[in-house]
Amino acid sequence: MAHDPIMQETTTTTIVMAALSTLPPPQIATITATVSALFRLHHRRLSALLSSHSLFSLSLHHLHEKSLPEKSLLIARFLLSLLHPITARMPPSTATTTFNNRDLDSVLLLLLLCELHQHHPESLNTLSPTEWRCSLSKHVSATMLTLSGVGFSSSEILMKYIEMVGKCKRFVDVMGSREWKGGREVAASVAAVVGLPAVEVEEGGKECVVCKEEMREGRDVCELPCEHRFHWMCILPWVVKRNTCPCCRHRLPADDVYGEIERQWEVVVKMGGGYF
Repeated sequence: MAHDPIMQETTTTTIVMAALSTLPPPQIATITATVSALFRLHHRRLSALLSSHSLFSLSLHHLHEKSLPEKSLLIARFLLSLLHPITARMPPSTATTTFNNRDLDSVLLLLLLCELHQHHPESLNTLSPTEWRCSLSKHVSATMLTLSGVGFSSSEILMKYIEMVGKCKRFVDVMGSREWKGGREVAASVAAVVGLPAVEVEEGGKECVVCKEEMREGRDVCELPCEHRFHWMCILPWVVKRNTCPCCRHRLPADDVYGEIERQWEVVVKMGGGYF
């Protein structure tokens, strides 16, 4: 049975709201300030994009040059940047979440085109690409203040943020499914592997679950963030292929964008008391 996109987005927003509700007021204030600054940046880029025929044309051309997997990856990177304010205390990853102006303009334009198609599909179907700018400008004229965060309360800014996360998560779940299948193994990031600590075995008798041999007293072994320990020569070949603990499936940071989304989304779900 096909998943209902509206239901998927509703579930996503509910999960994010539940996660935010568990945070203390100072952290909520920090997230609100971060999101407000993010929206102001989006506001400035959209204003420039829609007010300039040449910039709009260049951004549209750049977007048209991208394949569907590349568009999906662009939205996935954007989603990862949106999740960062909530998951900022997690171990960092080198998965790309920063954008140059050209890519940021492209992802904002793509999201805007998707939104317009959802609410007014005839606007895109009956107009030529050269006329899209005027149609898009009319569509966002009533929401620009919301995007900038000017004159809106903290709760309204957070609701706009939650809505944007929901839309991007739905896009990645639907359009990114060709490139990403939940549960696909990805390698741990090089930085995460290099940063794994060595600890001395103080009491023998415990076995390494990878090789099933004893970790002998006085020898150095590797300890993962979940506190499970393994022989170095056993765990290193494991983490260069997969970013999960062999015992509990705790995830290490990954350089793969889709894998990193899954790692961070698991944390958001667990923060809100949900289960997989």
